[in-house]
Amino acid sequence: MSSRDELAGKRVVVFGFGRQGVALARWLPSLGADVVVTDSRSAKQLQLRRRDYPGVRFYLGGHPEDVLTGARLICVSGGVPLDLPVLKAARERGIPFSNDAQLFLERCPAPVIGITGSAGKTTTAALVADIVAKAGYKVWLGGNIGNPLIADLPRIKAGDIVVMELSSFQLELMTRSPAVAALLNLTPNHLDRHGTFENYADAKANILRYQAPNDVAVLGWDSPGSKAFEPIVAGELLAFSLYDMAPHGAFMLGNRLLVAGSASFDMHPHVVCERQEIPLRGDHNVLNALAACAITGGMGLAIDRPGVMPDVMRASIRDFKPVEHRLETVRELNGVTWVNDSIATAPERLLAALDSYDEPLVLLVGGMHKDLPWEAALHIALRKAKHIVIFGEDGAKQVATKVANLLDKLRVPEDMFSRARNLEAAVVRAAEVAEAGDVVLLSPGGASYDAYQDFAERGMRFRQLVSEL
Repeated sequence: MSSRDELAGKRVVVFGFGRQGVALARWLPSLGADVVVTDSRSAKQLQLRRRDYPGVRFYLGGHPEDVLTGARLICVSGGVPLDLPVLKAARERGIPFSNDAQLFLERCPAPVIGITGSAGKTTTAALVADIVAKAGYKVWLGGNIGNPLIADLPRIKAGDIVVMELSSFQLELMTRSPAVAALLNLTPNHLDRHGTFENYADAKANILRYQAPNDVAVLGWDSPGSKAFEPIVAGELLAFSLYDMAPHGAFMLGNRLLVAGSASFDMHPHVVCERQEIPLRGDHNVLNALAACAITGGMGLAIDRPGVMPDVMRASIRDFKPVEHRLETVRELNGVTWVNDSIATAPERLLAALDSYDEPLVLLVGGMHKDLPWEAALHIALRKAKHIVIFGEDGAKQVATKVANLLDKLRVPEDMFSRARNLEAAVVRAAEVAEAGDVVLLSPGGASYDAYQDFAERGMRFRQLVSEL
């Protein structure tokens, strides 16, 4: 990175003061940029202390068009809708758009492994980071998972490796791809934001679209949506699958996980571990382990240094602990196991959770509707769950209402499901219904914004409620 950044002396307007906006408000002034932040919330709602951001100007409680005066760059945080009138005005004025992830990729001195998908990206990113660290590299993990990474730039060295989770909200603005890019799977999600599945898929494709011929792309072959992007891969293609023997990448053969075609060792398949050694439940987590092996085994093709050997992968997989809010066992009480899968913000995630358990289930579903189809998930839930508790406030956009309406349409007996006004009441009802040997599974299938800031806050509240039983 040069001593004088290209943003020095230029006015940058940051839309949204969440995690990404806060990180930019701290980092951009260090470059000498003139920073303006705007958010629809008030200073009180944001709990903002302006003295913590010297030189930054704030426009709060709305997005007036005069924030664009003199702007040379617009940085949009992930939760800010791109169809805001002020952002439409910015496009008409020809002001370029960016975000923290794009700015980071443009300046990062170390190779970046980027990971996206409709499901599994956080677990895969965390496992990749753990494998790479065990292989002896200094690793930086962040992006959509916790730390935005932009503030870490001064400490990242060329010999390090960055593992970056990327969401569709970030990718839709990006015109740069990481050296190693993984698209795990692609199913309908966030249609309330993107409008159509085609728009959503197009945003995800940006993780591959700007790669160079010496870069590496890793695709989930079991997902038709992901596999469909093979034609746009510019560099080396690796794949992972539960069912197909990928010539380059990772696959299952019987109950064994194999990795093949890596530049780190000979091109023959090598056994990494037995399936029962993977400590995470469900086929979706076996896929996450396969993805992590394909990525770390083949990363040397893109970064001009060794990838990771199978014995290191095996050690990391065997020791790996579930990421919080993802099929996380919270407590066992009176023979009942309570599981937090608050990350399930779409019916596809609920399906993966249902597939992970053979025990009798008391299922908690609810949250905000994201214009996604619920019929398939509900039919599976009715087969696998002994009781379904629907929680959330009534309203046209609530999953609770949509699921309840579907249950009524299917004439499901009333003793098979209950309605609860909120998560607190749902936990109480689940405790009444559950018996020894049951699993109470919070896997809502909907977004959390009806009552919580995000799925993590919802999951933490569930933990608290269960601990108090």
